[in-house]
Amino acid sequence: MLTDFKSVHFVGIGGTAMASAAVALRERGFTVTGSDQDVIYPPMSTFLAERGIVPQAGYAESNLAHKPDLVVIGNAISRGNPEAEYVLDHKLRYCSLPELLKECFIRGKRSLVVTGTHGKTTTASLLAWVFESAGLHPSFLIGGIPANLGQGARFTDSPWFILEGDEYDTAFFDKRSKFVYYLPEVAIINNLEMDHADIFGSVADIQLAFRRFINLIPRNGLLLANGDEPNLTPLLPVKHCPVKRFGLGEANEIRATGIHLRANASEFQIAGAKFDLPLIGELNVRNALAVAACARHCGLTDAQIQEAFATFRGVERRMTVRGETRGIAVVDDFGHHPTAIRETLRALRVKFPGRRLWAVFEPRSNTTRRNIFQTELVDALERADVIVVAEVARLEQLPLEERLNPEKLMQDLQLTGKPAAYLPTVDSILDHIAAGAKEGDVVCVFSNGGFGNIHPRLLTRLGAHKPVES
Repeated sequence: MLTDFKSVHFVGIGGTAMASAAVALRERGFTVTGSDQDVIYPPMSTFLAERGIVPQAGYAESNLAHKPDLVVIGNAISRGNPEAEYVLDHKLRYCSLPELLKECFIRGKRSLVVTGTHGKTTTASLLAWVFESAGLHPSFLIGGIPANLGQGARFTDSPWFILEGDEYDTAFFDKRSKFVYYLPEVAIINNLEMDHADIFGSVADIQLAFRRFINLIPRNGLLLANGDEPNLTPLLPVKHCPVKRFGLGEANEIRATGIHLRANASEFQIAGAKFDLPLIGELNVRNALAVAACARHCGLTDAQIQEAFATFRGVERRMTVRGETRGIAVVDDFGHHPTAIRETLRALRVKFPGRRLWAVFEPRSNTTRRNIFQTELVDALERADVIVVAEVARLEQLPLEERLNPEKLMQDLQLTGKPAAYLPTVDSILDHIAAGAKEGDVVCVFSNGGFGNIHPRLLTRLGAHKPVES
């Protein structure tokens, strides 16, 4: 058990979840130290400093000279890290963050876990806001920043704990998925597709991880699963807990009907009860359907759910309009999987009807750098009118036979009749967009990283550049 310690050190304290857990422990009276690579920047540096934690910049054995009772090792830490090596050399007690969360924060709570390949962050954020709006003040751990809540993690005395459940591995010493630590009472599975190709070799491998997660749901819990997702179907015939399918198809017990997608909102019905929320696109209807089903199961009324829906302000980097200059809108989206890109582009067609749509994509994730989605990326990106693909990140680190082939991607995109360009630098991308953008265009940038601070730079460049005449 991890509850008999007084001092704790966090290796990789700069992440949202790590920092939030560190602060929560300090507020409970523990002595907390931490370190991270180089310098931690706002907002997390400010968050830690305001709460009395000043991390060490850089990893060093000396950071552990005080021999803390417990060392929490972050997911990004690998063998060779001096602090990880010191922990192993000196037999210090260590654990992963998910293990710490399970024993110190989740155990004894009513844990609601949102999982799936797509939509986890939005769904978990919306669910947390529904509970917060209803006055239940839940704990939550989310892989993004919900605008209504202002932070990605919080630990309270509420019996409710809402978690975004990630299927990615836990730590260098524990290759199980993080979500196996989250003690789910209610589990939402939005969808299941190939992803995280650096740790999963096939859809079957991912299904196995989710099967293990489903096996943890207690008999008095509930599995809420997308009944329209074929990759989930083999996992649902379980007898140890109740199962309810949600979706748009007629076979689902919980079904969204009467769907109306508007430019700035979406509406749907569940068995005649109407819901309306300021999110766009069919994917967000599915997300909201799962939230409504979960909240109802937990005793909230439709009126409470709708009140929260009406005031939900979304999540940073999910179809976020970063600005508009000279009639050209710049949108920031975290999408890095072909399905997410495709659904975002479909939703943007609803939000910006009749406007020319650019897709600017950075192949940066461990999956999109590989050729697993060579064909699927063509199908997703061709939903835009103009396509720009940035240089594939760290391509030289992959075996030649595994790499995404940018030349073939360009050839296949051009065969669709859509103008497409593969450009090596952010500067060349800015030049290309500034030369071709017209008033009324919408430029959506897809990246799960910083992408060279492209959004403000693009707005500045477009504002200073005379648009091409129509």
